[in-house]
Amino acid sequence: MSDPLFILLVALVLDWYLGEPEILWSRLPHPIVVFGKAVSLADKLLNNKDDSDEKQCRNGALAIFILLLTALIFALFIESIFEWAGFIGIILEIIFVFILLAQKSLADHVDRVATDLKNDGLEGGRKAVGMIVGRNPSSLDKSGVSRAAIESLAENFSDGVVAPAFWYAIFGLPGIIVYKMINTADSMIAYKNEKYIWFGRVAAQVDDLANWMPARISAILIAMGSGMLSGVEAFKNSLIIALKDSGLHRSPNAGWPEGAMAGGANLALGGPRIYRDETVQQAYLNSSGKRDPDVNDIKHTIRIFALSCFLLWLFIGVLVVLF
Repeated sequence: MSDPLFILLVALVLDWYLGEPEILWSRLPHPIVVFGKAVSLADKLLNNKDDSDEKQCRNGALAIFILLLTALIFALFIESIFEWAGFIGIILEIIFVFILLAQKSLADHVDRVATDLKNDGLEGGRKAVGMIVGRNPSSLDKSGVSRAAIESLAENFSDGVVAPAFWYAIFGLPGIIVYKMINTADSMIAYKNEKYIWFGRVAAQVDDLANWMPARISAILIAMGSGMLSGVEAFKNSLIIALKDSGLHRSPNAGWPEGAMAGGANLALGGPRIYRDETVQQAYLNSSGKRDPDVNDIKHTIRIFALSCFLLWLFIGVLVVLF
């Protein structure tokens, strides 16, 4: 039972069914909230707009080094406590890992976009999608809201599910905790605006490295999930678009799961969009696909996501049996 792969498998299943237990987080701070406060503190102490570009970059590198070292020390401390606690420690580790995964919460948030878009119209959809994307929701029409939700689902399958599972499988608690600190820092300070373009540069580069392999694994899982749902042609198209169009995305990693989802669901994802601090001009992934996705397309991609998660469980289960 102490096998990390077994713990990971149980944690994934629990996360799918339990998600974010509100009764727990209404009483205790979520680890990601704690990580976020640490990143905010580093930002406040080290990010000075009056510094030169070079010094801002050095301070950003120092910030991410301190944050990751702190996360590692914390992880090793928690790991030692769990090992000391024996069977209870295994249970605690399962709980700790599942709260750092995001299968159910991601599916629920994206499904809420579909529900609110259908029931409350454009404003309802904009409000719901604004909870999960960085772009400006007021600039989106109905198909833009649907596209943003689907892209978030694909990208966060990699960042919120596959990547933490990948790093836990390799390095245990230190792997998943350090990864979540990397991902939190990237989401908070790795923006290409005046305040963060230099300070957040190293954080963005570290995040790119941490997500390189998980993003490509995610694309394969999405392609397989698409094939299970819609047949061989969907599987082939998913892989082809991921390979062919991933480089069109401004991120070296996000284009892989988004491209796979675009091909598997026959949608044109990406394209020009407005964020809070910048306008991004980007080509469409799978440009020949449907450009006006709707609520039904959101539901379809959630089903692909669910099958992709199941395939991840299956793969880890096979590893548990074999090793």
